[in-house]
Amino acid sequence: MFPRFHQRYLALPQRMRAECQPTPVAEPRVVAFNHALAEALGFDREAFNAEQAAQILSGNQVPEGVTPVAAAYAGHQFGNFVPQLGDGRALLLGELSHQDGALREVQLKGAGRTPFSRGGDGRAPLGPVLREYLVSEAMFALGVPTTRALAAVTTGERVYRQPPEPGAVLTRVASSHLRVGTFQYFASRNDVEAVKLLVELAIERHYPELAGLPEDEQAMALLDAVIGRQANLVARWKGLGFIHGVMNTDNCAISGETIDYGPCAFMDSYHPETVFSSIDERGRYAWVNQPVIAQWNLARFAKTLLALMDTDQQRAIERATAAIEGFSDRHEQAWSDVLRSKLGLTRDAEPEDGSDLALGEKWLEVMAAGKVDFTLSFGELVAAVEPGADETPLHQRFNSSDALDAWLSRWRERLHAEGQSSEVLRSRIESANPLVIPRNHLVERAIRAAADQQDFGPFETLLAAVTQPWTSPEDQSLLQPPLSNERVLRTFCGT
Repeated sequence: MFPRFHQRYLALPQRMRAECQPTPVAEPRVVAFNHALAEALGFDREAFNAEQAAQILSGNQVPEGVTPVAAAYAGHQFGNFVPQLGDGRALLLGELSHQDGALREVQLKGAGRTPFSRGGDGRAPLGPVLREYLVSEAMFALGVPTTRALAAVTTGERVYRQPPEPGAVLTRVASSHLRVGTFQYFASRNDVEAVKLLVELAIERHYPELAGLPEDEQAMALLDAVIGRQANLVARWKGLGFIHGVMNTDNCAISGETIDYGPCAFMDSYHPETVFSSIDERGRYAWVNQPVIAQWNLARFAKTLLALMDTDQQRAIERATAAIEGFSDRHEQAWSDVLRSKLGLTRDAEPEDGSDLALGEKWLEVMAAGKVDFTLSFGELVAAVEPGADETPLHQRFNSSDALDAWLSRWRERLHAEGQSSEVLRSRIESANPLVIPRNHLVERAIRAAADQQDFGPFETLLAAVTQPWTSPEDQSLLQPPLSNERVLRTFCGT
């Protein structure tokens, strides 16, 4: 059933990892398995055996020839540097060949203590496992670079949090688990050799087009490439109303994928300062702050590479600083592209028409003033493409705002300057704005049903809906924002 694993991380020096066996659990049971992803990774679907899968995906058995490892990394957590973090509850089984020709790392999250556990139990509660499964698969369906969920397995044991919860193990699949914090771990120890090995691994895995560059140019080129991917990633998050919640440097992937879905959430009513994470008391990782924090994280990444950029430290600092300062323009362009697409536009505005970025930002201002739902408000623009169209849903949502009318008039002028039919314009808007997102109250409802009543029906229904985000589900309540008594304003990490 299981394909043969590669183990690239084992080829790295011992100081970069800890070899460790998973801690067995009492009664493993597969409660979710991603058959489509499994097939893409070379699993034999016909040979799938739930009991065997539960044993391996819980960590009770290790696939033949596999040596699980916990990776070393450091990180800035809420701006404070912690020199040793590492995989405290996750074990890398190795890499599998994806049908696209690239490798994917397969990791068990919640598989027990490792040498990096720092007093933790190494376990994961069921709730955060289901949240990561739902949200990461939703993000994949939405076209956002992300880690993915291969399986969720319950353990038959309790995890002692507040209050105690059922335990679970998530099988996570990623292009790699290299983080900014991975580089920080070794740079903070002046281990230039290890940083150089990480640069080589990152290029091999994620940026093969850089492999042909002279060795002394590769670190700078890697920094530039990672900046580009992060600028685009955060713009994509913002365009969905997504808030990561813990953008620490150990949660910033070199691949440009979204990683570590802890207290993440999609906002309902739009406000730029929205925060969900229970531990983000000062709003460091609010929706509006995500580009600034990404740039801050990338500056920490740049610092780890200075020794490889130039033998003249001052010149290395100047080169790195220029690259980091360029993040703002790159993100602004990516964000402008996202907004343009969501508004049904495809080409840059003519100078006399004004900036599309300004048009999009003004729409967000109107939304914030009206305290309207982020996802629905973009989607309902479909009905307002033509002058004189029935705008009742929009006016009801915005309480018939004068600002709304003024913006719609300006938007229509810009929209029709593209010279496309109304059908084409509506199709563009529909294709850029999903109907279904994993709304926080729905995720929490699914978690509570599973954790409190062992009922995975709501989870399965929501998973089916969020992985078809442009298809209207049979249950129309999955499209709607929460009622006042359903709002979930705080999300938790699970560690």
